[in-house]
Amino acid sequence: MAKISRLVLGIGFIFAGVMHFINPDFYLAMMPPYLPWHEFLVYFSGIIEVALGAMVVFGVQLRWAGIAMVLLLFAVFPANLHMALNPQDFPDVSTTALWGRLPFQAVFLLWVYFTLIRPEHKA
Repeated sequence: MAKISRLVLGIGFIFAGVMHFINPDFYLAMMPPYLPWHEFLVYFSGIIEVALGAMVVFGVQLRWAGIAMVLLLFAVFPANLHMALNPQDFPDVSTTALWGRLPFQAVFLLWVYFTLIRPEHKA
């Protein structure tokens, strides 16, 4: 079960990262105005998501990949908050879904922790 959880997590990160290149306009709209270099950050975060997902899928440095995933999830939280606070910029997404994404970040954090970081985990 742990291996399946790890594979689904890794594939999910790869998919999310690839989407940064398939639909960059969606991710650009998520960017809070106070952050610089929107286009660079969208593509860079996509690369990081793909790389971390691949590390997890292939079992490379799992604990370090997990720590990096946690940092990435915290780094992208402001974009998710920006979406929730600006629903008019995302007319195809319900306000409920925009706000629902925020606590779901905690689910991802816990998933990463219990799958990759927990102290008894053997990389």
